[in-house]
Amino acid sequence: MFVDRIGTDPIHFINHTGWTRDEPGTNLTCNVLAAERGGSMENLLITKLGGKTKPILIDALTPSRLDAALTKLPAVARRWVQSDGFKAEAGRLVVIPDAKGGISHCLFGLGDEKRPTDPFLPGKLARALPEGDYALGDGFANPRLAALAWLLEAYSFSRYRKASQPKARLVCPDKVDAKLLLSQARAVKWTRDLVNTPSSDMGPEELVHAAEQLCKAHKGKSAVTSGTKLAREFPMIHAVGRASSRAPRLVDMSFGSARAPKITLVGKGVCFDTGGLDIKPSSGMLLMKKDMGGAANVLGLACMILEARLPVRLRVLIPAVENSISGDAFRPGDVLQSRKGLSVEIGNTDAEGRLVLADALDLADEESPDLLISMATLTGAARVALGPDMPPFYSSDDAFAAELATCATRENDPLWRMPFWDPYDRWLESRVADLNNVAEGGYAGSITAALFLRRFVAKAKIFAHFDVFAWVPSARPGRPQGGEAQAIRALFAWLAARYPA
Repeated sequence: MFVDRIGTDPIHFINHTGWTRDEPGTNLTCNVLAAERGGSMENLLITKLGGKTKPILIDALTPSRLDAALTKLPAVARRWVQSDGFKAEAGRLVVIPDAKGGISHCLFGLGDEKRPTDPFLPGKLARALPEGDYALGDGFANPRLAALAWLLEAYSFSRYRKASQPKARLVCPDKVDAKLLLSQARAVKWTRDLVNTPSSDMGPEELVHAAEQLCKAHKGKSAVTSGTKLAREFPMIHAVGRASSRAPRLVDMSFGSARAPKITLVGKGVCFDTGGLDIKPSSGMLLMKKDMGGAANVLGLACMILEARLPVRLRVLIPAVENSISGDAFRPGDVLQSRKGLSVEIGNTDAEGRLVLADALDLADEESPDLLISMATLTGAARVALGPDMPPFYSSDDAFAAELATCATRENDPLWRMPFWDPYDRWLESRVADLNNVAEGGYAGSITAALFLRRFVAKAKIFAHFDVFAWVPSARPGRPQGGEAQAIRALFAWLAARYPA
């Protein structure tokens, strides 16, 4: 049995860190209102130069352009660069002193131009440079992405210990929208914070509370379903979460005019996944705090859409559960009734994310949204196929998929389209129910999971599913190790082009 605490009336207060504590108790959630409003992130980006302030220039060079650049330097500076051994290698930095012992300017290496350069490579500068005001000079192919990488590199998760903050400040490049840049960086930061927070402080109740803070900040409407009503109306969400002492629930939020184009986001909010009775090994549980990464990414995307005031009716659905083990846990071989009316045989209790998404997708699909997006840390098969950096996405709309792929490249937010391969749909057949939650044989796990979800979508004009990892295993420029936002900048770019503010 579970204890349903959704009906309690906690007292909230906001502290300077941007987190709230519910009293009584120790549950903490991120407050998107307080986070980075006039705080450290804004201080890293200079939008107006005051008086006599003259930023230090950073020039980006490839090896083939180095000699020509050196000839333009004073002899002393040229010898300094040569003695440093600077060859314009990718990510290499040389700081050139002036006659007074300060910094004259900087050279940053891009590496061999014959090899592709990560547009986020300049993010290294945020932590490599000493305190000061800097501006991007010649050689940066995409100043907007370079500036975004600078902000994203500055991220650190500091909830439980003090983290070092970079002190180098960047002048916003010409023709770059500083407001949009900061909005995207804030949304990514919030997404990362939600994923990085351990499950002890980010259970179903805390995740829903974080979502409701976004709703309150942007004057949306929200409804939370829990307890016996959840069991009656969303039976698969309830079944997955009922074994935990932390009650399952579904939050449903909407923003904007009902007459505007309908954009609906559904995010998997499994706050911890033991695997259920098909229990994971201990090594498989180490990162399961991130199994709510789909919900975190949906919230980050919603934050971007709302701050940009795109003229859409935005709806956000998050089924928040913990897949735990107790005498009340659902079992392999059980048959669950879904909200849609389809019966689902449980071939594996560790394939629970698709169950909670299915009930939420059925609700979302009822009003025939113009675009229906599901995001989930759904399958290990997606990581085997494409690795941690490139989430697969599924859509039957060729025009949408092609446009989104273009946005992903332009935003340096990699994605790869995978097929709803219809012949594999028969692998989900069950001998006792309408379908099984896993396919026999174990092949094409990401595809069959997407096909399972598609069974619950019939009316949406465009449906797209994203199988994200929501994690960076090892740090790269602009992408610190830990929780990560994936696909949301590409999706926002598509939405902003389709529905300009």
